[in-house]
Amino acid sequence: MDDRQRFNEALLPYIDDALSLARWLTGNVADAEDVVQDACIRAFKAIATVRPTDGRAWLLAIVRNTAFTWISKNRPKAVVATDDDGLFEQAVLEMIEPHASPEAILIGKMDAEYLHLAIAALPLSYREVLVLREMEDLSYQEISQVLSIPIGTVMSRLARARNLLIQRMAMVGKGKAGAA
Repeated sequence: MDDRQRFNEALLPYIDDALSLARWLTGNVADAEDVVQDACIRAFKAIATVRPTDGRAWLLAIVRNTAFTWISKNRPKAVVATDDDGLFEQAVLEMIEPHASPEAILIGKMDAEYLHLAIAALPLSYREVLVLREMEDLSYQEISQVLSIPIGTVMSRLARARNLLIQRMAMVGKGKAGAA
């Protein structure tokens, strides 16, 4: 089996997952595409020497490392950018009942926007664990491999991320109740 075929079979099925992770780490689609392209080049170069037992975890680890390298080279430390509203709008529309009123659709969109903002505001170490678990559906073991951290650290970061997210969403709820 040649390198191209090995790459196509082991990693190509996970490109959408790689883009999703890169989008969460970089904050926008264009940067995520650049990161995934660089990550795929790195993975292709190493595919002959590495036999990934879990292609998804291996690719996501490369994407994560590539994203951090890309961010450190291309962004000032204090800038956080995001422009991927379509992803959340689609998720909201999928969650809302098909015969929902315009008011229900608007409320659903606002809730999704608040959730997106709350996730984006999490510290990076918590955000990446949350995204890998809840959006990419990786197991604790896979997250441990991707991030090169112990499973206990994965579990504690995930618990803290969820608690912070719950607190932030509760504050948003109080704000909406106060505005009514």
